[in-house]
Amino acid sequence: MDGGAAGPGRNSLYGPLDPAPDAGYVDAPPRMGFFTDTSVCIGCKACEVACKEWNGVPADGYDLLGQSFDNTGGLTANSWRAVHFIEQPMPASAPAPAPAPAAAPVALGMPGLGPPAGTARPDFRWLMMSNVCKHCTHAACLDVCPTGALFRTEFGTVVVQEDICNGCGYCIPACPYGVVDQRKDDGRAWKCTLCYDRIGDGLTPACAQACPTESIQYGELSELRQRAADRVDALRAAGETTARLYGHDENDGVGGDGAFFLLLDEPEVYGLPPDPVVTTRDLPAMWKRAGVAALAMVGAAIVAFAGRSR
Repeated sequence: MDGGAAGPGRNSLYGPLDPAPDAGYVDAPPRMGFFTDTSVCIGCKACEVACKEWNGVPADGYDLLGQSFDNTGGLTANSWRAVHFIEQPMPASAPAPAPAPAAAPVALGMPGLGPPAGTARPDFRWLMMSNVCKHCTHAACLDVCPTGALFRTEFGTVVVQEDICNGCGYCIPACPYGVVDQRKDDGRAWKCTLCYDRIGDGLTPACAQACPTESIQYGELSELRQRAADRVDALRAAGETTARLYGHDENDGVGGDGAFFLLLDEPEVYGLPPDPVVTTRDLPAMWKRAGVAALAMVGAAIVAFAGRSR
């Protein structure tokens, strides 16, 4: 299936499309999204706080998970942004005067004051990433919703209308990223809206507005993709050969993401699926096979009854 805009009614289960026109919007504005550059994320969690404050997201507890500075744990109905901290040995290619990196991940325990004792420069690094809903081009959560609670906006993003959600939960296993979650007190589904109320008024989403290092960047998706490609080239030229983009490819299993990332290691290291595929992609083929099987059964039954009548 080729890219570009598509008219209403065109198959939107797989392949690159422009999601807003495909959803029926006439003269839709440019598709908007997030580019998260993890190479400049400092793990301050300002994005988490701004998201909660603006959207009125309830507190998700103050449990100490014992996972470095990450006490959010992941995306939930009460955490629409989650900053991940991954501790790992410094890559051998990194310019550092420290001894050879250890073969296993470094266990730092709970955060303390100051650097580890006896080291001028530790031989590990933190990979930090602010995770969020990907606002897929082909959003399986939207495809399986029976009430229309999930809808595509004119900006190409995917939003849950909580007053329409009946709590069926179909969207949760449909998401290839495990983003959508149900709130335990009411059973309804919740996730990032990409601050639909803000961007509709020409404002920047709260998380991107609060990010002090511009790790989270908001804008027209086409421009963000070019900016991200330039950033990867600059990092590789500076010696960061592991820099790569994730979710930017329109020909991947979800038709490209509206929120994509620059990573410094494999996606699995960040808890991301290496090859996400929209879970509704194979529905047409499944329906076709089911129809063929049903016709075969009907034909067999007709032959059987015709044989008896003789």
